[in-house]
Amino acid sequence: MRKRTRLILALLLPIQLILLRILKSFPDFIETYYSQGFYPYISTVSRYLFGWIPFSIGDVFYLLIGILAIRWLYKNGRRLTFEPVRFFVDILATLSIVYFVFNLLWGFNYYRVPLYKTLNIKTDYTTEQLISTTERLIAKSNEMHRSLGFADSVKVEIPYTQKEIFKKSIDGYKNLESEYPNLAYSPKSIKKSGWSLGLTYMGYSGYYNPFSGEAQVNNLIKTYKFPVVSCHEQAHQLGYAAENEANFIATLATLANDDSHIRYTGYIFALRYCINEIARRDIDKYHELIKTVNPGILASYKEMRDFWQQYQNPFETLSKLFWDQFLKANNQSKGIMSYSYMVALVVNHYENKPF
Repeated sequence: MRKRTRLILALLLPIQLILLRILKSFPDFIETYYSQGFYPYISTVSRYLFGWIPFSIGDVFYLLIGILAIRWLYKNGRRLTFEPVRFFVDILATLSIVYFVFNLLWGFNYYRVPLYKTLNIKTDYTTEQLISTTERLIAKSNEMHRSLGFADSVKVEIPYTQKEIFKKSIDGYKNLESEYPNLAYSPKSIKKSGWSLGLTYMGYSGYYNPFSGEAQVNNLIKTYKFPVVSCHEQAHQLGYAAENEANFIATLATLANDDSHIRYTGYIFALRYCINEIARRDIDKYHELIKTVNPGILASYKEMRDFWQQYQNPFETLSKLFWDQFLKANNQSKGIMSYSYMVALVVNHYENKPF
């Protein structure tokens, strides 16, 4: 890149940030022309291009980017002393290009109309409504636990390989298509991440790669969460960028699945969110309700906690801090805590519907 071009690209970065702040005020425009207009074509093409490849192209892409970045810093490190302005202009120019491509390929979805509006779901609810929904989830989760042939005290084992779960996860989306056309999911592009160990140390169950359109799942998670995480990342592929919305769509997709084991994971996933919310609101009621949950279900929760505790490290805190700030910068004002707002969607959506 010539000096003038690099300078122009660097100056375009703050301009992009300003334009995005303006776009934040026009969610209907984003929803109509990007999220339901331009983006579905990009997403579909990306999945056709890379979905059939057995390994993660996105992982390879990030590896190459990392190598090129290290190589560039090695070759240009001295410029930080002798040409600091040009050094930082080059970095800003590169970031400007990456940020533009990120938003074009997926990032604008952070500014779309919130899901609760498009589905006409309320976001406020009382503690009494929360308790009622949680009690129904407990009853259904306990019932399904027994129907799968496990004693109340025994943890349910999912009898599928991770590849089989990927294949089965699509069934729930197919069953949702008639009621929610925007959740039509085809073709498939979901894979185990080659960086699963790194993801685990950072505290993440999976991620969506906006540059390759692949949904990535941490393959070290051999628990009830694997089907739910798969559906969560698929929701991101469909353009639902907000974490709470992707969690809610994952709940819909797992509960709509034809396979009883997959449905079970959806029930205890939603239950955990709701019962944790009760603990924040009424600890006495939480202790009362937790006694009615099958010990085998609680064993699944403990397995998940134990898994993450093995990998706790200071870097995870820094990683979560970065992700929290990234979410806040991309129109999720609650940052990483926005995951918890899935409870409002579950309570209001299922209040008058059978589980």
